[in-house]
Order: sequence, then structure tokens, then C-alpha cells
Amino acid sequence: MARQSHPTGRAALFGLLCCVWGAAGAGPVERYDGLAYARDGARLLYRETHWRYAEQGVGHRLVLYRCPGGEAFARKRVVDGASAAAPDFDFSDGRDGYREGVRSRGDGREVYVQDGARAPLRSRALSLPRDAVIDAGFDAMVRARWDALSPGRAIAVPFLLPSRFDFLDLKLAAAAPARVDGRGARRLRMSLDRWYGFAIPAIELTYADADRRLLEFRGIGTIRDRRGRHLDVRIAFPADAVSHDATRAEVERATTMPLARNCGAGSPSV
Repeated sequence: MARQSHPTGRAALFGLLCCVWGAAGAGPVERYDGLAYARDGARLLYRETHWRYAEQGVGHRLVLYRCPGGEAFARKRVVDGASAAAPDFDFSDGRDGYREGVRSRGDGREVYVQDGARAPLRSRALSLPRDAVIDAGFDAMVRARWDALSPGRAIAVPFLLPSRFDFLDLKLAAAAPARVDGRGARRLRMSLDRWYGFAIPAIELTYADADRRLLEFRGIGTIRDRRGRHLDVRIAFPADAVSHDATRAEVERATTMPLARNCGAGSPSV
């Protein structure tokens, strides 16, 4: 699979945001699924299976990205630290060996990127600005600042873009209240907080009011097509696809499962 050597800021930025998490479940392991479609279509492009659990009081998250037929082709691990909004994470794509993430090293943090299986791993020390947000920590930030996200108000979010080894300034604003499947919901719109932000399509997210769980994501996603372009997707997180009695055995299998090199001839998009 070919990969663009220098992905656009828009694609890499928005791609990081599609892996966000709902409120913690009551059981020891929570599992839920996401279904990714073309943004303006009904064709299933890929699936996401998410697990949330804790080890020694530290929150852990695991995501498997699956072909429409069920094979796992990419994986993400997230480990909360002192700030749930700025966790360590590691994303790896089995199709071409692309990898990126943030890790703690001694008293510091480090961001790293590997452009492919045969490319060198590049890394730099990471200095976090105030209110920094990293990857899936975006969801923790939304829950923590829920009251500030009222219609007509916007908040600034410094969000890490690993491919640039730097943070970008985003603006997150709430739209008018909505209802989804009969439930109260809040729609959020995220865009670059720069004068040229109008030229970059915004991300649209819908959260349930009752439990602040993500219901839908619309925007440029994490997953790329066979030509290395990030897919423009609509990811739905059905309420009936949430389980609070998943097992640690599932997590272990998902952690060690080999990743597929491709999704087969029947899945041209991924």
C-alpha cells in the first residue's frame, strides 16, 4: 500500500480525533463498536471495536480497526497518565507498518512517528502547553469542560499533531441542542483557530446529553485508503453495541492478534 510521505495537516489532524471514548462503564471492561461509512454514503468502510478497562487504577483503552469482513488491520493502545486529556498512546497499521504515538520517558514525554515498516522511527521530546490534548484524550477534555461548551461559546484546544511534532490550535464550539433517536444530544464543531481555518473542513461530533457518550463523528478519519489518503467518514456508535460485561480475555486476544496486510479485493477503500 502506498503512503504519502508528507500527509496534509488536515488529514493527520482530523485523523487523530476519530478514536474518542464515551463515559466509563460500570463493569471492569467496557466494549463498544463503531461503524465507519463514507461521509455522505451508506457503504461500510471499516469497523472499530473499543475496550475500556483499568489496571492498578490507571485507565487503559484498546481499539481494533477491522475490515468489513472482520479482520483486524490496525490497533491503538491508550494509557491515561496524570492528565486524562493527554495520555500516552500507540497506533500501528498492519497494512504498511505506519506507526505513531506518545510515550513517557523518565520525567518527560516523547512523540514518535514511523512512516512505514522499513522507515526509521523518528522521535522528539514533547513539551505540553497548558490544557494540552493528545489523541483519545479529546473525549476526556470534552467531558471535563462540558459546562463550558454551551451554544454560542467556543473554547481553545491545543491538540497534538504527531506528524508535525507540534500542537495545533483548535476551536471547539457547540451548536444548538439536538435530539438523536429520541434522546437529547449536543452537537460540537471543531475547526482550526486560525484565519485560514475556513479552508479546512470542520469536524462534527454528536454527544448524548445523558451520559456524554459519543454518538457520531463526521470528518477526516484516522484510517487511510490504499493510496495513503485519509478517509472522509461518518462513524456511528450505536447504543445497542455497548457491553459492560466484556472480559479481560477479549482484551488479551485483541492485544496480541496479528494485523492483516490488507482487507481483500472486496474492500477497495481500505
